[in-house]
Amino acid sequence: MPPSPTGRGCAALNASSRPTAPVIGLTTYLEQSQTGVWNVPAAFLPKVYFDAVNRAGGIAVLLPPQAVDAAIAGRVLDGLDGLIISGGKDVDPARYGQAAHAETDEPRRDRDAWEDGLLTAAIARDLPFLGICRGAQMLNVTLGGTLHQHLPDVIGSERYNAGGGVFVDNHVLVDADSHIAGLIGGAVIGKSYHHQSIDRVADGLVVTARTDDGTVQAVELPNLRFGVAVQWHPEQDSDDIRLFEGLVLAAREYSIARQEGSM
Repeated sequence: MPPSPTGRGCAALNASSRPTAPVIGLTTYLEQSQTGVWNVPAAFLPKVYFDAVNRAGGIAVLLPPQAVDAAIAGRVLDGLDGLIISGGKDVDPARYGQAAHAETDEPRRDRDAWEDGLLTAAIARDLPFLGICRGAQMLNVTLGGTLHQHLPDVIGSERYNAGGGVFVDNHVLVDADSHIAGLIGGAVIGKSYHHQSIDRVADGLVVTARTDDGTVQAVELPNLRFGVAVQWHPEQDSDDIRLFEGLVLAAREYSIARQEGSM
């Protein structure tokens, strides 16, 4: 089990005060956006994501969707110590061999390819990463798993998505011997905003948290330094940055190991 980070509600020192502050890349949206007189395609990410990284002691850099191959993904990761695959639109169901459900978003194929490339490269080099909501789903699809395209069809309710930008509290049970249990304990109130979830779990992934209806809420790659993905939105709980602290701690260790040539 990795060393415990500073704990719930305990804000870390500013990244600028830490000589070994790790660089954390965060994937972004690419959507039509309006500001002032401009209405253009733009990359953006809600501030709560990189606020959480900064408070946990990391330096946040944004990674907008763009053309990618193995060489480009590797070059990007050369400059990072950790990675966050953030929330957003639904993963293209064609990536896991399904036709689109009526409620599934129009595909963002550029973003899917970008995040697939970054995740594949991160796993290959054991670079610490955290998937959030879409990020958990993307990880599962990248490794060969599938998704429930519209969760209300499966569980008979919309308990995970109230709409209107309102995050819903759901009680999440965490496996005691998991990596994330070492960070957040055996239970957490997850801030939910999703209508899809992991269905068939990809080979190599381990489910480490669920809600009481069986919905997968966290998966891990147990052989990695830090390969964790959660279905809820931890960035929405400003009083609890423990998952971000765990990522930043692992990223700092990765950075030190790389500098010392021990990787």
